[in-house]
Amino acid sequence: MKNILKTLLFLVISITSLNASTVTKAQCDKKGNNFIFVANECLQFHTALAENTNSLNIIVHGTWKAGTNILARYAPFAEDLALQTDITTVAIALPGYSGSSTNNFRALSHLSKTKPQAAQKKYLFFLAKVIEAFKKKYHAKKINYIGHSAGAMMGATLIGLKPNLILNLFSAGGIYDVHKTRETKGLVSAVDYIDKISKKTKIFLIYGTKDKISKPKMTKEFYKLAKSKSLNVAIVKVSGSGHLGLDMSDKSVETISNALSH
Repeated sequence: MKNILKTLLFLVISITSLNASTVTKAQCDKKGNNFIFVANECLQFHTALAENTNSLNIIVHGTWKAGTNILARYAPFAEDLALQTDITTVAIALPGYSGSSTNNFRALSHLSKTKPQAAQKKYLFFLAKVIEAFKKKYHAKKINYIGHSAGAMMGATLIGLKPNLILNLFSAGGIYDVHKTRETKGLVSAVDYIDKISKKTKIFLIYGTKDKISKPKMTKEFYKLAKSKSLNVAIVKVSGSGHLGLDMSDKSVETISNALSH
């Protein structure tokens, strides 16, 4: 039955998903309750409601091909997390994915090899506004951020760039020091704001032993740095996991559920 419901959910989202480009606020408001207009972008999202609304789980995906119906993948994940944690969970489609607009920003895959948007302050400030908008929409006092890949990278940077915005960070397959990976002029990542991260923020760094994109060494090095700064950080190894699906692995879900159940 659970698999049938997931299949139906996939079909519904696929049918309603639009490859949007420029969308006005008036147009966005007419799209329905699963769209929100924030920072001049109309974003599609999926909400899995739960009894606990004091906290809010926000899922942020990584870099996929422009136009990918990302919610077909992440809506079932949001439902699972809401069930596991009993916390209302929102999966967001960033600009250029599912039915979300591209008013100011194109998909994360745009210029990803040269000037990745996930490492640009302009995009990070935009994401912060999105998180704040959902926090207000659901009257939540605490934000639990679940990010994968580029989404994990942005979350790890935001906890220093915007301290106290995120209470619990679950970062799966993130990059924490962009300066070691490419030409970095004008780019930022977690190491640039390490000294501004609140010690109240709980950080869970999740890595796969077979991840070739965010190699285990990257996570281990950032973990050591965070520990040296006396931050509230834990490292989670997912044996045998590569990059894709790391955030949805049984070990990751168990980590999230255990951390948010206390």
